[in-house]
Amino acid sequence: MSRPLPPTIVFAAQSSVGRVRTHNEDALACRPELGLWAVADGMGGHASGEVASARALDGLIAALEQGQTLEAAVQAAHQAVLAAAASSDGAADMGSTLVAVRMQGDAFELAWIGDSRAYRIAADRIEQLSHDHSWVQVMIDAGQLSVEEAREHPRRNLILQCLGQGEPVLDVGLLHGHLAADELLLLCSDGLTCELDDPAIQHCCAESATLEAMVEQLLGLANGHGGRDNISCIVLGLAAPASPCETPARSLLSKLFKFRQS
Repeated sequence: MSRPLPPTIVFAAQSSVGRVRTHNEDALACRPELGLWAVADGMGGHASGEVASARALDGLIAALEQGQTLEAAVQAAHQAVLAAAASSDGAADMGSTLVAVRMQGDAFELAWIGDSRAYRIAADRIEQLSHDHSWVQVMIDAGQLSVEEAREHPRRNLILQCLGQGEPVLDVGLLHGHLAADELLLLCSDGLTCELDDPAIQHCCAESATLEAMVEQLLGLANGHGGRDNISCIVLGLAAPASPCETPARSLLSKLFKFRQS
């Protein structure tokens, strides 16, 4: 009796400086051999923001290569940014947000710090998986701001946790889940979500023909809406061997991730 083959992870990633900033402080990591995909959004101005996001991903990857858990690796990324600042590699006030996912088959583990986000998206729905570490999110949770009001609030960019700032140990956001064959995960910096609301993101993904087209169109829409910040995103999903009983794809996304003939 043959065993089913494990699903293959397919992905696309892209970053844009936007239409206002002169340099890109975002950084991406796509490391399928580690089952890792991550977006880091650096802060601290020219040179420092780039250093913070780069050092954050370096620390994250090094810890995972040593066999540490994803949560421990995020703490290691925090220490890497702190150490860089202490050694004058960048600026003392630099920092970075982070959203990272590790995949094993169709199971995923998600971790985040700050307001870079993770979504689960299908042809007919979108679900925000991460929960922003931000002032406006606290106000939303307390019922003092609506999501719509938060999008334009003067303090919408105030985050409560980031790598390289604050306590020596951070309160890492964590979530475990499973990804269906007709779903994808989207990791993104706030340059995307500050320009596009969730329905616009979901519609773009549902109408795209390929993963590469998805990231290109998401960045294009965000830039078309103003592009006030750097914009980065990674989309990933599953492709697996076909089943003799597999039903015809009923949506664009299920076509994207439909089972390949073995």
